[in-house]
Amino acid sequence: MLLATNKWATPKAEISRSFYWTLAGLAFVLLLAVWSLLTYGGWVPPLFLPAPDAIVSSAVSLFVEFDLMKDISASVLRVTAGFLLAAAIGVPLGVLMGSLKIFEAFFEPFLGFIRYMPASAFIPLFILWLGIGESEKVAVIFFGTFFQMTLMVMDVTKNVSQELIDTSYTLGVSKRSVFWRIILPASLPGIMDTLRITFGWAWTYLVVAEIVAASSGLGYMIMQSQRFLKTANIIVGILVIGVIGIIIDLAFKWLYYRLFPWMGKGGAA
Repeated sequence: MLLATNKWATPKAEISRSFYWTLAGLAFVLLLAVWSLLTYGGWVPPLFLPAPDAIVSSAVSLFVEFDLMKDISASVLRVTAGFLLAAAIGVPLGVLMGSLKIFEAFFEPFLGFIRYMPASAFIPLFILWLGIGESEKVAVIFFGTFFQMTLMVMDVTKNVSQELIDTSYTLGVSKRSVFWRIILPASLPGIMDTLRITFGWAWTYLVVAEIVAASSGLGYMIMQSQRFLKTANIIVGILVIGVIGIIIDLAFKWLYYRLFPWMGKGGAA
């Protein structure tokens, strides 16, 4: 009975911004508490999970002595290049597939077939076709992102209300105008959300992209640390990727609510 009377227990009910961010911070505090308990309590050996202070010490060393910012910059450029290339092709193609059945019939089976193939399996081919330079690394990220992004954009476009489209035809709107004035504006919020999600996916392919013939990047640093059993450095690299991901995600959300304020902000407003 008490649960049912609380606003926060009501499905889709709004919560205050302060409460939202308090809960978000609490999740990280609990993670840190469990981590500290396992490491300082001696439950897990340092080789497998270093203590928080060891991670901080390794992070300082990596930034000061080993120029970690150079690795961060290299990874950000590679992921951004692969993602933007995927978006430049995938978004227009996905919109066309969601709007016109001839594009859907031609492209969807092929894209659905390719998207189940792991990007890592294509690395030997990318090396053969593109060499071992930056193009190969960008291609891995592009391949891992493009197909899912295109199909998700297609689904967003297909979900535009048919009643809205039929009403526009009834009011005398031309087919071309329906696309530009109805379908595309109605799809843009969903497309932006798709880009936010798939940008996160692009980062998951970073280590795979930098596993071959790389001399810089977070993925390269993580792989080198694994070879020398530097567990603290591995965790620092992972945490840096996580921090970058949170920043990118918040930037996308900020842009989303500035471009589409009518969509509502919810508790994170």
